[in-house]
Amino acid sequence: MPLSPHRAAPGPWRQAAGALARNIPAMVALGVLALMALASLLAPLYAHDVAHTDPFASNVAGTIMLDGREVDIMQPNDNPLHLGLSPIGPTWRAAYLLGADSQGRDVAARLLYGGRNSLLIAAGAALLCLLLAGVAGIAAGFLGGVVDTLLSRLMDIMWAVPVYLFAISLSIVMVSQSVRLGPFVLHADSLLIPVFIIALVYVPYAARPIRGRVLALRQAEFVTAARGLGVPVWRIMLRDILPNLATTLVMLGPLVMALALLAESALSFLSLGVQAPQASWGTIIQDGEGLIYTRPMVAIAPGLAIVIVVLALNILGDGLRDALDVRDSGRRAS
Repeated sequence: MPLSPHRAAPGPWRQAAGALARNIPAMVALGVLALMALASLLAPLYAHDVAHTDPFASNVAGTIMLDGREVDIMQPNDNPLHLGLSPIGPTWRAAYLLGADSQGRDVAARLLYGGRNSLLIAAGAALLCLLLAGVAGIAAGFLGGVVDTLLSRLMDIMWAVPVYLFAISLSIVMVSQSVRLGPFVLHADSLLIPVFIIALVYVPYAARPIRGRVLALRQAEFVTAARGLGVPVWRIMLRDILPNLATTLVMLGPLVMALALLAESALSFLSLGVQAPQASWGTIIQDGEGLIYTRPMVAIAPGLAIVIVVLALNILGDGLRDALDVRDSGRRAS
């Protein structure tokens, strides 16, 4: 009877992927995030081909057809005297599915457009934050000495300032005027400004665990052997230290993105993030602030979207942590 060939043992990353695939809550969270991202990307299709509306143009004098009759977008208030006008509430139809805001704009269409900016800023800020934190953490943890002291004290100073106070201060300076970086000019309405601000604010929170991981890796045998062979420091950091930080960076990714989304929404709510005529979930909540008693859906819809995305990111982060623990244990066993 011929012997069957032995199958090669799956690698640690494949083990982690398998563990993540078996984690039902994490996969549901991943599916929710993918659905939210896809819906946001399809915002132009929904606005132009389904709702047939321009979500950025004021439409206070407009009308829509409901059940065969023409209905004004702005309607008399429900108070006894019927004084003033309120936007139409949710129609649960293609047009004005979630109602209108105080400018007569379709809330559902603006919600999808706002999701594009909110998710883009949160993802971009998380990537930039991890890049800056990785550089600072690797330099501080591996080089040590004066470099570690300077970077650690700088992180302590940034850590001591409340997050939102720091972000608001930077936003006031950068949003009030264009920022020139050599030949490049960032205008006040550029999405890169909130990306940079939010990324910089959260660098200390990501740099500390990265530095701690690097301090442990610096004492590893393979790093000691590389130093003994005279391998250049930059090569050790790129070839030996950085690949072993992959699990830490992957686990930090969803958490930092969730924090970035909350920060972006807060800044946009204060008119210090995404600037008009663009929209984000924070700006839509600001639009609905004055309608909270008459048309609460204007503020509830983007708030609910933020809650869903942040919750999904945290569940996915927990799943990645559990899966990557399997990867690390598999590496240690090998």
